[in-house]
Amino acid sequence: MMLPPSFLHAPIAHRALHDRAQGRIENSLSAIQAAVQAGYGIEIDLQLSADGQPMVFHDYMLDRLTGDTGMINQRPAAELQTIALTDGRGDCIPTFAQVLAAVAGKVPLLVELKDQDGNLGPAVGRLEQATADALKGYRGDVAVMSFNPNAVRVFGGMAPHIPRGLTTCAFDPAEWAPVSKQRLKRLADIPDYQACGASFISHQAADLASPRVAQLQAQGAAILCWTIRSPQAEAEARKIAQNITFEGYHAAIPA
Repeated sequence: MMLPPSFLHAPIAHRALHDRAQGRIENSLSAIQAAVQAGYGIEIDLQLSADGQPMVFHDYMLDRLTGDTGMINQRPAAELQTIALTDGRGDCIPTFAQVLAAVAGKVPLLVELKDQDGNLGPAVGRLEQATADALKGYRGDVAVMSFNPNAVRVFGGMAPHIPRGLTTCAFDPAEWAPVSKQRLKRLADIPDYQACGASFISHQAADLASPRVAQLQAQGAAILCWTIRSPQAEAEARKIAQNITFEGYHAAIPA
């Protein structure tokens, strides 16, 4: 499935339109609602709860964003929904279902499946199935992506009607421990684009000049990028990318 044109129009708010100073924490319902009101596309992250529910949360550990500790996949969804996000407006960790209800097709929604394998390998399926189940009947532009091509391929078999893509970068081993260097070297070449049925990539902005990005673009891939944090960086990225994922400022929405 091709990426809907809406994903190439309004800039995409990274983890929604978060601003800690305003009490809007990343991936929170307050940040989701702010992005919808502003007319931005929204990017969110999904992790799996202990009882198999997709939760909208970036990290594997609770420590950075909450007053709790430990791994998110060790807590049931009902408990996670009661854990407050630090410095937020009373927001707790939302379920994917809550976010879908809040977005309700008003703006495009870009969903990143966080790797559940640990080595960006084949031990996937539970999060992909839970995501596909949650999206049944959803009316609105939505696309799913992951750094793990196995997750993208497996999700495609479960929901072939939903556009899917790869989150990509240079896969610097210093930033990806403990994933094996051999695995990272392979992924940096983006060899699985066709095999997993992708129609787009969301690529690291600093690596947009990669020849492989140009090759995929020439073959018809839509090119998004992450994460832009200033108008100057946006102008540079748009020399290659068709749209941006941004945070820390309000990107202009084309007329």
